[in-house]
Amino acid sequence: MVKKFKALSENQLAQTVRESAHQIWLAGLGAYSKAQEEGNKVFDALVKEGETIQKKTRKAADEKMAVVAGKAAGTWDRLEQVFEDRVARALSSLGVPTKKDIDKLSKRVAELTAVVQQLTEAQEGTAKKVATKAAAVPATVKAVAAKAAPAKKPAAAKSVAVKKAAEPADAAAGAAAAA
Repeated sequence: MVKKFKALSENQLAQTVRESAHQIWLAGLGAYSKAQEEGNKVFDALVKEGETIQKKTRKAADEKMAVVAGKAAGTWDRLEQVFEDRVARALSSLGVPTKKDIDKLSKRVAELTAVVQQLTEAQEGTAKKVATKAAAVPATVKAVAAKAAPAKKPAAAKSVAVKKAAEPADAAAGAAAAA
């Protein structure tokens, strides 16, 4: 090739260089034009490919995060259980009742309250009956005393009869008070 250039005259050499330079210039303009036309297409294709890669990466990262979060949750659950067990043992050793113990006691208190209420109502009913009978007894005693008494009894005999008639009433009143 060098021999070709020596064989060419300087004019021809200059002409060849100009033509080569001109062709290089035209090739550059063509490349620029082609790049401009194809640039938007290439850019759009690169954006789409980037979005696809981002989705895949995000999906993989989310999966890894889910695995790590699952492990962390399991660890936290175990840690929480260990903590609760230790606190329960400490409270138990101090004699502090648990919620379960308090719930049992509350239920038992409610049952006993209901029984006491029933007994109180039954006792009130019995007391009313005894009071009614006790109120009737003095009237009965007076009636019995009036029938049994002769026209004129000495005062001592009268008081003995009243005392004997009042004894059943006193016994009924004592039973009501004891109930």
